[in-house]
Amino acid sequence: MKKILGIGSALVDIVTQVPDENILKDLNLPKGSMTYVDAKTSVGIGEKLAHLGNQMASGGSAANTMSGLAQLGVEAGFLSKIGKDEVGSFFEKQMTETHVKPQMLKSDTPSGRVQALVTADGERTFATCLGAAAEMCADDIKPELFEGWDIFYVEGYLVANPTMLDKALETAKKAGLKIAIDLASYNVVEESRDYFMQLIENYVDYVFANEKEAFALTGMEPLQALDFLASHCDIAVVKVGAKGAYIKRGNEMVTVPPMKANVIDTNGAGDMWAAGFLAGLVKGESLTKCGQMGGIVAANVIEVLGTKMDDARWDKIHKAIAKL
Repeated sequence: MKKILGIGSALVDIVTQVPDENILKDLNLPKGSMTYVDAKTSVGIGEKLAHLGNQMASGGSAANTMSGLAQLGVEAGFLSKIGKDEVGSFFEKQMTETHVKPQMLKSDTPSGRVQALVTADGERTFATCLGAAAEMCADDIKPELFEGWDIFYVEGYLVANPTMLDKALETAKKAGLKIAIDLASYNVVEESRDYFMQLIENYVDYVFANEKEAFALTGMEPLQALDFLASHCDIAVVKVGAKGAYIKRGNEMVTVPPMKANVIDTNGAGDMWAAGFLAGLVKGESLTKCGQMGGIVAANVIEVLGTKMDDARWDKIHKAIAKL
Protein backbone atom coordinates (compact mmCIF):
# COMPACT_ATOMS: atom_id res chain seq x y z
CA MET A 1 0.00 0.00 0.00
CA LYS A 2 1.19 3.53 -0.77
CA LYS A 3 2.59 5.61 2.08
CA ILE A 4 1.68 9.25 2.71
CA LEU A 5 3.89 12.00 4.15
CA GLY A 6 2.22 15.19 5.32
CA ILE A 7 3.76 18.59 5.86
CA GLY A 8 2.27 21.46 7.82
CA SER A 9 2.39 23.45 11.00
CA ALA A 10 2.81 21.42 14.18
CA LEU A 11 0.23 23.04 16.43
CA VAL A 12 -1.48 22.24 19.69
CA ASP A 13 -5.19 23.09 19.60
CA ILE A 14 -6.72 24.73 22.66
CA VAL A 15 -10.43 24.19 22.02
CA THR A 16 -13.05 26.35 23.73
CA GLN A 17 -16.82 26.27 23.26
CA VAL A 18 -18.12 29.86 23.22
CA PRO A 19 -21.82 30.49 23.99
CA ASP A 20 -22.00 33.93 22.38
CA GLU A 21 -20.79 34.82 18.87
CA ASN A 22 -20.16 38.39 20.04
CA ILE A 23 -17.00 37.03 21.63
CA LEU A 24 -15.61 36.55 18.11
CA LYS A 25 -16.35 40.19 17.28
CA ASP A 26 -14.73 41.35 20.51
CA LEU A 27 -11.61 39.37 19.60
CA ASN A 28 -11.72 40.60 15.97
CA LEU A 29 -11.90 37.05 14.62
CA PRO A 30 -14.12 36.54 11.51
CA LYS A 31 -16.41 33.59 12.15
CA GLY A 32 -15.30 30.42 10.36
CA SER A 33 -11.89 31.81 9.43
CA MET A 34 -8.29 31.22 10.43
CA THR A 35 -6.40 34.32 11.58
CA TYR A 36 -2.67 34.45 12.32
CA VAL A 37 -1.80 36.15 15.61
CA ASP A 38 1.43 36.81 17.49
CA ALA A 39 2.33 35.17 20.78
CA LYS A 40 1.12 38.11 22.88
CA THR A 41 -2.29 38.13 21.17
CA SER A 42 -2.61 34.35 21.52
CA VAL A 43 -1.97 34.58 25.26
CA GLY A 44 -4.48 37.43 25.55
CA ILE A 45 -7.18 35.41 23.79
CA GLY A 46 -6.46 32.48 26.09
CA GLU A 47 -6.84 34.68 29.16
CA LYS A 48 -10.17 36.10 27.93
CA LEU A 49 -11.52 32.58 27.32
CA ALA A 50 -10.06 30.91 30.43
CA HIS A 51 -13.33 31.13 32.39
CA LEU A 52 -15.04 28.97 29.74
CA GLY A 53 -12.66 26.02 30.12
CA ASN A 54 -10.89 24.21 27.28
CA GLN A 55 -9.32 20.97 26.12
CA MET A 56 -5.94 20.53 24.49
CA ALA A 57 -4.92 18.23 21.62
CA SER A 58 -2.28 18.05 18.92
CA GLY A 59 -3.60 19.76 15.82
CA GLY A 60 -2.76 21.47 12.58
CA SER A 61 -4.57 20.62 9.35
CA ALA A 62 -2.12 18.17 7.77
CA ALA A 63 -1.28 16.63 11.15
CA ASN A 64 -4.98 15.87 11.67
CA THR A 65 -5.18 14.22 8.25
CA MET A 66 -2.11 12.09 8.91
CA SER A 67 -3.54 10.96 12.26
CA GLY A 68 -6.76 9.99 10.51
CA LEU A 69 -4.88 8.06 7.84
CA ALA A 70 -2.88 6.15 10.43
CA GLN A 71 -6.08 5.18 12.25
CA LEU A 72 -7.43 3.90 8.90
CA GLY A 73 -4.45 1.61 8.44
CA VAL A 74 -2.36 3.75 6.09
CA GLU A 75 1.32 4.35 6.85
CA ALA A 76 1.57 8.08 7.48
CA GLY A 77 4.31 10.49 8.48
CA PHE A 78 4.39 14.16 9.39
CA LEU A 79 7.09 16.76 8.79
CA SER A 80 7.23 20.02 10.75
CA LYS A 81 9.19 22.04 13.31
CA ILE A 82 8.50 22.30 17.05
CA GLY A 83 10.05 24.03 20.04
CA LYS A 84 12.10 22.34 22.72
CA ASP A 85 9.25 22.75 25.19
CA GLU A 86 6.36 20.93 26.83
CA VAL A 87 3.94 21.89 24.07
CA GLY A 88 6.30 20.43 21.43
CA SER A 89 6.80 17.25 23.43
CA PHE A 90 3.02 16.95 23.88
CA PHE A 91 2.52 17.28 20.12
CA GLU A 92 5.17 14.69 19.22
CA LYS A 93 3.89 12.24 21.83
CA GLN A 94 0.30 12.51 20.60
CA MET A 95 1.33 11.98 16.99
CA THR A 96 3.27 8.86 17.93
CA GLU A 97 0.33 7.56 19.99
CA THR A 98 -1.90 7.83 16.89
CA HIS A 99 0.69 5.75 14.95
CA VAL A 100 1.99 8.62 12.81
CA LYS A 101 5.75 8.70 12.19
CA PRO A 102 6.77 12.23 13.23
CA GLN A 103 9.75 13.83 11.49
CA MET A 104 10.16 16.77 13.84
CA LEU A 105 12.77 19.47 13.36
CA LYS A 106 13.61 21.37 16.57
CA SER A 107 13.88 25.08 17.40
CA ASP A 108 14.54 27.27 20.44
CA THR A 109 11.35 29.18 19.60
CA PRO A 110 8.21 28.10 21.50
CA SER A 111 5.98 25.57 19.72
CA GLY A 112 2.93 26.71 17.79
CA ARG A 113 -0.56 26.74 19.25
CA VAL A 114 -4.12 27.49 18.11
CA GLN A 115 -6.99 29.02 20.02
CA ALA A 116 -9.95 27.18 18.46
CA LEU A 117 -13.30 28.80 19.28
CA VAL A 118 -16.41 26.68 18.66
CA THR A 119 -19.79 28.44 18.47
CA ALA A 120 -23.14 26.85 19.29
CA ASP A 121 -23.72 25.86 15.64
CA GLY A 122 -20.49 23.84 15.61
CA GLU A 123 -18.61 26.33 13.42
CA ARG A 124 -14.96 26.76 14.35
CA THR A 125 -12.84 29.91 14.26
CA PHE A 126 -9.07 29.79 14.68
CA ALA A 127 -6.52 32.23 16.08
CA THR A 128 -3.19 30.68 15.13
CA CYS A 129 0.25 31.44 16.56
CA LEU A 130 2.69 29.43 14.44
CA GLY A 131 5.69 29.74 16.75
CA ALA A 132 8.47 27.31 15.80
CA ALA A 133 6.40 25.92 12.91
CA ALA A 134 6.87 29.20 11.02
CA GLU A 135 10.65 28.73 11.08
CA MET A 136 10.69 25.71 8.80
CA CYS A 137 12.79 26.89 5.87
CA ALA A 138 14.10 25.79 2.48
CA ASP A 139 17.39 24.65 4.03
CA ASP A 140 15.44 22.17 6.19
CA ILE A 141 14.13 20.39 3.09
CA LYS A 142 16.42 17.48 2.19
CA PRO A 143 15.83 14.77 -0.46
CA GLU A 144 16.22 12.01 2.14
CA LEU A 145 13.05 13.22 3.92
CA PHE A 146 11.00 11.90 0.99
CA GLU A 147 12.63 8.50 0.64
CA GLY A 148 10.12 5.64 1.01
CA TRP A 149 7.01 7.83 0.61
CA ASP A 150 4.55 7.80 -2.31
CA ILE A 151 2.23 10.78 -1.72
CA PHE A 152 3.09 14.20 -0.29
CA TYR A 153 0.13 15.90 1.41
CA VAL A 154 0.32 19.67 1.92
CA GLU A 155 -1.90 21.96 3.96
CA GLY A 156 -2.73 25.18 2.14
CA TYR A 157 -1.76 27.31 5.13
CA LEU A 158 1.88 26.81 4.11
CA VAL A 159 1.50 29.33 1.28
CA ALA A 160 2.55 31.81 3.98
CA ASN A 161 6.03 30.28 3.64
CA PRO A 162 6.48 30.17 -0.18
CA THR A 163 10.26 29.69 -0.33
CA MET A 164 10.09 26.60 1.86
CA LEU A 165 6.96 25.29 0.17
CA ASP A 166 8.41 25.63 -3.33
CA LYS A 167 11.50 23.72 -2.25
CA ALA A 168 9.42 20.99 -0.61
CA LEU A 169 7.17 20.47 -3.63
CA GLU A 170 10.05 20.55 -6.08
CA THR A 171 12.02 18.02 -4.01
CA ALA A 172 9.00 15.74 -3.58
CA LYS A 173 8.28 15.79 -7.31
CA LYS A 174 11.90 14.92 -8.13
CA ALA A 175 11.58 11.99 -5.72
CA GLY A 176 8.56 10.75 -7.69
CA LEU A 177 5.84 11.52 -5.15
CA LYS A 178 2.28 12.50 -6.06
CA ILE A 179 1.26 15.84 -4.54
CA ALA A 180 -2.03 16.49 -2.72
CA ILE A 181 -3.09 19.87 -1.36
CA ASP A 182 -5.99 20.99 0.80
CA LEU A 183 -6.78 24.67 0.26
CA ALA A 184 -7.22 25.13 4.04
CA SER A 185 -9.28 28.33 4.49
CA TYR A 186 -11.15 30.71 2.18
CA ASN A 187 -9.44 33.83 3.56
CA VAL A 188 -5.99 32.30 3.02
CA VAL A 189 -6.97 31.43 -0.56
CA GLU A 190 -8.24 34.98 -1.18
CA GLU A 191 -4.92 36.44 -0.05
CA SER A 192 -2.77 34.06 -2.16
CA ARG A 193 -4.97 33.13 -5.12
CA ASP A 194 -2.32 33.52 -7.82
CA TYR A 195 0.23 31.53 -5.85
CA PHE A 196 -2.26 28.70 -5.24
CA MET A 197 -2.95 28.53 -8.97
CA GLN A 198 0.77 28.45 -9.71
CA LEU A 199 1.22 25.51 -7.31
CA ILE A 200 -1.72 23.60 -8.78
CA GLU A 201 -0.54 24.10 -12.35
CA ASN A 202 3.10 23.20 -11.64
CA TYR A 203 3.00 20.52 -8.93
CA VAL A 204 -0.36 19.32 -7.65
CA ASP A 205 -2.07 16.03 -8.55
CA TYR A 206 -4.97 16.03 -6.05
CA VAL A 207 -6.88 19.14 -4.87
CA PHE A 208 -9.28 19.27 -1.90
CA ALA A 209 -11.46 22.36 -1.43
CA ASN A 210 -14.72 23.29 0.21
CA GLU A 211 -17.31 25.49 -1.46
CA LYS A 212 -15.96 28.76 -0.03
CA GLU A 213 -12.36 27.90 -0.85
CA ALA A 214 -13.22 26.85 -4.40
CA PHE A 215 -15.05 30.12 -4.95
CA ALA A 216 -12.18 32.15 -3.48
CA LEU A 217 -9.79 30.45 -5.90
CA THR A 218 -11.87 30.39 -9.07
CA GLY A 219 -14.75 32.83 -8.60
CA MET A 220 -17.02 29.98 -9.71
CA GLU A 221 -19.88 28.01 -8.21
CA PRO A 222 -19.03 24.43 -7.05
CA LEU A 223 -19.63 22.41 -10.24
CA GLN A 224 -17.90 24.95 -12.47
CA ALA A 225 -15.02 25.19 -10.00
CA LEU A 226 -14.79 21.39 -10.00
CA ASP A 227 -14.45 21.31 -13.79
CA PHE A 228 -11.86 24.05 -13.71
CA LEU A 229 -9.73 22.38 -11.03
CA ALA A 230 -10.04 18.94 -12.65
CA SER A 231 -8.62 20.42 -15.86
CA HIS A 232 -5.46 21.34 -13.95
CA CYS A 233 -4.91 18.17 -11.87
CA ASP A 234 -5.62 14.42 -11.73
CA ILE A 235 -8.38 14.51 -9.09
CA ALA A 236 -10.40 17.49 -7.88
CA VAL A 237 -12.73 17.50 -4.88
CA VAL A 238 -15.19 20.26 -3.95
CA LYS A 239 -17.06 19.66 -0.70
CA VAL A 240 -20.44 21.37 -0.39
CA GLY A 241 -21.32 20.87 3.27
CA ALA A 242 -24.80 19.48 3.80
CA LYS A 243 -25.01 18.65 0.07
CA GLY A 244 -22.03 16.28 0.24
CA ALA A 245 -19.12 16.43 -2.20
CA TYR A 246 -18.32 16.53 -5.90
CA ILE A 247 -15.33 14.57 -7.20
CA LYS A 248 -13.87 14.56 -10.69
CA ARG A 249 -11.04 12.60 -12.37
CA GLY A 250 -10.68 13.16 -16.10
CA ASN A 251 -14.16 12.66 -17.56
CA GLU A 252 -15.41 10.74 -14.49
CA MET A 253 -17.51 12.82 -12.12
CA VAL A 254 -19.32 11.56 -9.02
CA THR A 255 -21.52 13.12 -6.37
CA VAL A 256 -21.30 11.75 -2.84
CA PRO A 257 -24.23 12.58 -0.52
CA PRO A 258 -23.45 13.70 3.04
CA MET A 259 -23.59 11.37 6.02
CA LYS A 260 -26.05 12.24 8.79
CA ALA A 261 -24.43 13.62 11.92
CA ASN A 262 -25.22 15.41 15.16
CA VAL A 263 -22.98 18.45 14.78
CA ILE A 264 -21.01 19.40 17.89
CA ASP A 265 -17.85 20.89 16.39
CA THR A 266 -16.92 21.14 12.69
CA ASN A 267 -13.22 21.46 13.56
CA GLY A 268 -11.28 18.82 11.61
CA ALA A 269 -14.12 17.85 9.28
CA GLY A 270 -12.21 18.75 6.11
CA ASP A 271 -9.01 17.20 7.42
CA MET A 272 -10.73 13.91 8.23
CA TRP A 273 -12.66 13.91 4.95
CA ALA A 274 -9.30 14.04 3.15
CA ALA A 275 -8.00 11.21 5.36
CA GLY A 276 -10.93 8.96 4.49
CA PHE A 277 -10.72 9.78 0.79
CA LEU A 278 -6.96 9.20 0.56
CA ALA A 279 -7.22 5.96 2.54
CA GLY A 280 -9.64 4.70 -0.08
CA LEU A 281 -7.49 6.00 -2.92
CA VAL A 282 -4.31 4.20 -1.83
CA LYS A 283 -6.35 1.00 -1.37
CA GLY A 284 -7.53 1.24 -4.98
CA GLU A 285 -11.19 1.99 -4.23
CA SER A 286 -13.58 3.74 -6.65
CA LEU A 287 -14.02 7.51 -6.44
CA THR A 288 -17.51 6.96 -5.03
CA LYS A 289 -16.26 4.72 -2.23
CA CYS A 290 -13.33 7.07 -1.53
CA GLY A 291 -15.83 9.91 -1.11
CA GLN A 292 -18.09 7.79 1.08
CA MET A 293 -15.12 6.91 3.29
CA GLY A 294 -14.29 10.60 3.58
CA GLY A 295 -17.89 11.35 4.50
CA ILE A 296 -18.00 8.68 7.20
CA VAL A 297 -14.85 9.90 8.95
CA ALA A 298 -15.89 13.57 8.68
CA ALA A 299 -19.40 12.86 10.00
CA ASN A 300 -17.91 11.20 13.06
CA VAL A 301 -15.36 13.87 13.92
CA ILE A 302 -18.00 16.63 13.91
CA GLU A 303 -19.90 14.70 16.60
CA VAL A 304 -17.05 15.23 19.08
CA LEU A 305 -15.34 18.32 20.48
CA GLY A 306 -11.93 18.76 18.88
CA THR A 307 -10.26 16.62 16.23
CA LYS A 308 -9.38 13.51 18.23
CA MET A 309 -11.69 10.49 18.42
CA ASP A 310 -11.50 7.63 20.92
CA ASP A 311 -11.12 3.93 20.09
CA ALA A 312 -14.87 3.31 20.29
CA ARG A 313 -15.51 6.02 17.71
CA TRP A 314 -12.83 4.64 15.38
CA ASP A 315 -14.32 1.16 15.78
CA LYS A 316 -17.67 2.62 14.67
CA ILE A 317 -15.95 4.20 11.64
CA HIS A 318 -14.26 0.94 10.62
CA LYS A 319 -17.57 -0.92 10.85
CA ALA A 320 -19.34 1.70 8.73
CA ILE A 321 -16.62 1.56 6.06
CA ALA A 322 -16.75 -2.25 6.05
CA LYS A 323 -20.46 -2.05 5.10
CA LEU A 324 -19.81 0.05 1.98
